Amino acid sequence: MLIEIIDDANYLTDQQTEIIEAVIELAAKRLQLGSHVELDISLVSNEDIHDLNKTYRQIDRPTDVLSFALNESIDDSDQLFNQFFDSEDEASDLPLHLGDIIISYPKAVEQAEDYGHSLDRELAFLAVHGFLHLNGYDHQTEEDSKEMFAIQEEVLQEYGLSR
Repeated sequence: MLIEIIDDANYLTDQQTEIIEAVIELAAKRLQLGSHVELDISLVSNEDIHDLNKTYRQIDRPTDVLSFALNESIDDSDQLFNQFFDSEDEASDLPLHLGDIIISYPKAVEQAEDYGHSLDRELAFLAVHGFLHLNGYDHQTEEDSKEMFAIQEEVLQEYGLSR
């Protein structure tokens, strides 16, 4: 698995970077994803995530995490696959880029304080939450929300980041 963490403002400590990578890998294992998966995680300011939220979701405020999945439709990915490769064997070693996760570091700090847990836990929670969105999970209904949040808690518990 290839996880590219983009932290131009140097918000994260080395330990926080390791935690984010580890919980993403645990989540990928939980979802039974293969090792040929890659994604980008960017840590940004409230202003930057506010701009993205307004532009892409028409919500005029900062948020904690945004996910931009690259493979929204199986039909589209199959069509792209057939356009570039003659067989599945030819493409089997290529990584599947899931998309991008954008995390507001200042919002993570604020929420960790509000919820009374560590910043490490909040960053891990937001990373896993974004990762699940990249993999088609959502929380639009109560049933979907229960499933998504259960997976998040299982991953965080397994890593040792309980509430």
